[in-house]
Amino acid sequence: MTATTRNFDPTALRNTLCLSFELGEGTWKLTFSPGFGETVVRRTVTSRDREAVLHTITAMKDHFGLPSEARVVSCYEAGREGFWLHRFLEAHGVENLVVDSSSIEVSRRRRRAKTDRLDGESLLDLLFRHLAGSRKKVWSVVRVPTVEQEDRRHLHRELQSARRDRTRVTNRMKGLLANHGLTLNLKKGVAEQLAALRQWDGSPLPTALRARLAREWERVEFYTGLIEHLEGERRMLLRTGKDPAIEKIRQLNALRGIGTNSAWLYVMELFAWREFRNRREVGAIVGLTPTPDESGKKEREQGMSKAGNRHVRSMAIEIAWGWLRFQPESELSKWYQRRFGGGSKRVRKIGIVALARKLLIELWRFLETGVLPEGAQLKTDVRIR
Repeated sequence: MTATTRNFDPTALRNTLCLSFELGEGTWKLTFSPGFGETVVRRTVTSRDREAVLHTITAMKDHFGLPSEARVVSCYEAGREGFWLHRFLEAHGVENLVVDSSSIEVSRRRRRAKTDRLDGESLLDLLFRHLAGSRKKVWSVVRVPTVEQEDRRHLHRELQSARRDRTRVTNRMKGLLANHGLTLNLKKGVAEQLAALRQWDGSPLPTALRARLAREWERVEFYTGLIEHLEGERRMLLRTGKDPAIEKIRQLNALRGIGTNSAWLYVMELFAWREFRNRREVGAIVGLTPTPDESGKKEREQGMSKAGNRHVRSMAIEIAWGWLRFQPESELSKWYQRRFGGGSKRVRKIGIVALARKLLIELWRFLETGVLPEGAQLKTDVRIR
């Protein structure tokens, strides 16, 4: 995320055409204005019609009496369209900002009102303030990865999706069988087990149910094959890849308590392309920072912010529990045991979030400097799985 400047200068928008996008499935709403207090003009184009976008920008320069070489600055909220639009606009001389939608300030009086017109004008107003250097940070701007950096994410995300889909299907099979008081070993020989299953009265499974379970099992086998293929592709990359990102994965994977899945996820989602200036930025990017609620004498903690990369956040919590098991002599594990080890289940769960944040910061330092987290140990035999 990037921060705004500190010196507010309303004249910074002189000879500048500002534009906000509301990106819908069928149409895009474009809201234009040349600056503070000026006329606002809205136009609609067909979604993803690149030529229409460029033509509309040119027409708006003429409409507002701006020279053809006038500066154009646009913004849109990060979402389904991803970053291709940003790259397209930048390639055609438009300065574009991709904005984290959860960081946009909303008026309390109008927080329930939502229309394309309101959203477009609100974004435009925030863009004005951002460009003029508002003293108050009005939003967070997303750092756009390169095409290559973005492409690296597909392997592990597809693997995660395949595992979730397989679990969803097996859970559905278990539920269907539970409706008839039955269970099944879903490890092997499922077709034979289905044929041999009998209900409480000794009768075979109903025909439609047996056929459905057989089809569900075919889906499980499909996902299992896909998972094995993706894991094999990942193993090959880890053994032969010379990309700096692969080297970082190998470095993380050498630590006890860090496996291939977590090392790959941490690097490809975070450490391979993000540049952090300090530990606060590391914790903030995955939403593992506290959210205080203070007013006068009232002080209350609302839990972690849950902003940022959800893929890394969920893995960070999982790895924190594993760190306690595999790195019990590390200073981080000892700190956790002193602070939270003797507490209730709720206290320990609160503590694991703090441990996850501290561990993520230590892993970042380990990759940057090569210095092990204090008391941590390396694996004696690093296996790529």
